[in-house]
Amino acid sequence: MFDSLSSKFSSAFASLRKKGKIKASDINEIVQEIQSALLDSDVSLEVAQSFTSIISERALASLDQVNVGTNPAQAIFEIVNEELTKILGGSARRIRMAKKGPTVIMLTGLQGAGKTSLAGKLALYLKSQGNTPLLVASDLQRPNAVTQLQQVGSDIGVPVFAPEPGNGVGDPVSVAKAGRKFAEDKYYNFVIVDTAGRLGVDEVLMRQAADIRDAISPDEILFVVDAMVGQDAVKTAEAFLQGVGFDGVVLTKLDGDARGGAALSIVSRTGRPIMFAATGEKAKDFDLFYPDRMASRILGLGDVQTLAEQAKAAFDPQVSKNLEEKFAAGDDFTLVDFLDQMQAIKKMGSMSKMLGMLPGMNSGAMKKQLDNFDESELVRTEAIVRSMTPAERVNVKILNGSRRARIAAGSGRSVSEVNTLVDRFVGAQKMMRQLRNGGGIPGMSGMSGLPGLPKPVNKGQQPPKKKSKSGNPAKRAAQ
Repeated sequence: MFDSLSSKFSSAFASLRKKGKIKASDINEIVQEIQSALLDSDVSLEVAQSFTSIISERALASLDQVNVGTNPAQAIFEIVNEELTKILGGSARRIRMAKKGPTVIMLTGLQGAGKTSLAGKLALYLKSQGNTPLLVASDLQRPNAVTQLQQVGSDIGVPVFAPEPGNGVGDPVSVAKAGRKFAEDKYYNFVIVDTAGRLGVDEVLMRQAADIRDAISPDEILFVVDAMVGQDAVKTAEAFLQGVGFDGVVLTKLDGDARGGAALSIVSRTGRPIMFAATGEKAKDFDLFYPDRMASRILGLGDVQTLAEQAKAAFDPQVSKNLEEKFAAGDDFTLVDFLDQMQAIKKMGSMSKMLGMLPGMNSGAMKKQLDNFDESELVRTEAIVRSMTPAERVNVKILNGSRRARIAAGSGRSVSEVNTLVDRFVGAQKMMRQLRNGGGIPGMSGMSGLPGLPKPVNKGQQPPKKKSKSGNPAKRAAQ
């Protein structure tokens, strides 16, 4: 998402950084490049012109002050970052809680935007924070919509209130109202109402949505929009705002490769903030939308804060504490520790997504490497480690040729892959000894150089190749 926009912003600032002092003509040039990039990314003309006009005005007004500094281009960059954060909403907004429970959230939007899947993701998000959400199936128009929501609820362990089967089509307004009453009686503190959509905006859709709104008096109405839809998304948002009204926007399919600029236009044209974003197909691929972090990613600065939060949530505090104590005592990092950390990394989701949050990873050669990243590498690595005995995981030095051949056969991998894993792991152990008194993200520094993860920067630290006797499977694989 926003890959095209990010690439063009990076290109524009790369040329600006090559200059010494910045002139008014340089400002005009980069403003034109930014405007072109926004328009190419589906940002509306009105929003693009307004955005670049503000940047131009601020940059030209502070030009003398900018050129006094040692890095004039960086000063302009910071202006763009500030304005981009504003256009994305300024700051993250959390759900407005009801004074007296339950808090009712109504989802609206066109068919195909992903409302039903989004309802489940929102429910799981709320559940993970200690809440007791209830899903209400008020989409009685789309075939199997009720069944789909029930399946979603079952997958995440959240109850679903739905009309009794065999009672005909039913009335979505009555179902929504009854669902709220059920939540009150059973003391659920959140109600998420899934409503029907259509392929396009029409009077029937708006009337039904408005009737449901009036019947349940929601504390939040969230407009769900497919981030991969272009300028039509803005028109649809404006139609829903006028016909039903909504308090915030939820972006789905934010992991797609579309231009995505319509998201910027929706905030500007409706005055409503983007509150949440769905970044993948899995139920846990969902979080608050942080305008400042998204602006940072668009401008190629990465999103280290989100990465750190995900790591903190995924890594078991006790496991991390035990590992730190182990390092302090001078003990070596083992493949047992590696397995524990691999499980934590899997909880964090896609490895390529995590690496994509690092500064500079979404441009140039790094972007190409990221696009070609093989997620299954971690699965193959885990299979090799799990094919080892407990003693072998603790002490890789005992892995002779016959043991490696057995491990390869047990994991379905080749002996050369086993050799590569062991060699890189020994290198990682050496680095862990060097980093014992240093910094880094707790529990992650030892991962460097392992299969599927970034290799050590200093190639001089790579361990020598294992020596083996002729007839040793390890030697034959190396040859």
